[in-house]
Amino acid sequence: MSINTEMQKDGKASSELGRLANKVSVVTGAAQGIGQGIASVMAKNGAYVVLWDVAEQVDITAERLKDSGFDALFQRVDVTNPSKINDAVQEITSTLGSIDILVNNAGIAHFADFLDMANATRDAVMNVNLNGTWNCTQAVLPAMTQKQKGRIINISSVTGPRVGDPGLAAYAASKGAVSGLTRNLAVELAGMGITVNAVLPGFIDTPLIEPLAKELNLSPDHARKQLAEINPTKRLGSVEDIGHLCVFLGSDESGYITGQEFVVDGGATILEKTLN
Repeated sequence: MSINTEMQKDGKASSELGRLANKVSVVTGAAQGIGQGIASVMAKNGAYVVLWDVAEQVDITAERLKDSGFDALFQRVDVTNPSKINDAVQEITSTLGSIDILVNNAGIAHFADFLDMANATRDAVMNVNLNGTWNCTQAVLPAMTQKQKGRIINISSVTGPRVGDPGLAAYAASKGAVSGLTRNLAVELAGMGITVNAVLPGFIDTPLIEPLAKELNLSPDHARKQLAEINPTKRLGSVEDIGHLCVFLGSDESGYITGQEFVVDGGATILEKTLN
């Protein structure tokens, strides 16, 4: 697709006062849920956001941002396909000049008991969640290292790095691997002006609540209510909660922070289980 390089300058458009003004941010898995929330908050903070997803609705998400006066576009990118990723990166760098921020958010989850999970299902989860993060990072790094500046933000999860959840062995393994990759890349790239950090969401109010509710034999609304009740804050997280943290981690203000994991779960993982 052809990229329009003219930044919006009126209405609700990006402001020079925005924390991410004049920065180009790629957000994977941006059609809905956490990715859409991150892209939206980043755009409101001045970034030119490029939304990557294979879902058809990614173009609608991008158009809504543009209709609100923000700088946004979409590219239909499969994070498991290095060739397509490289083509997309080339298109961005040749027109917008750079990629300043990469948010590796694309991810999938399949519920199955460990003994029942097919190898093909396991591999599909690992291919998107881990290999997708690897592929996209590898594609943007040459330009970042040449510029000696960049921000990489990996959206991991509390499941795997912090806690376990029955039926999510493959998901937990993939997110644990993302945490290890985050730390290792942070060390490798520390001398190049590039930071690498991970965000670990807890229960966030996204469409992914629906398969979880189905697994628990609950309606989505009932599942949301129960998940909120067991959280110390008595609410689910919002996609904007994740977006605001990503804005900070993508900004110049976070330059001395790398290799870290930031839990965003309303305190759920620090609450000791008690009797009702």
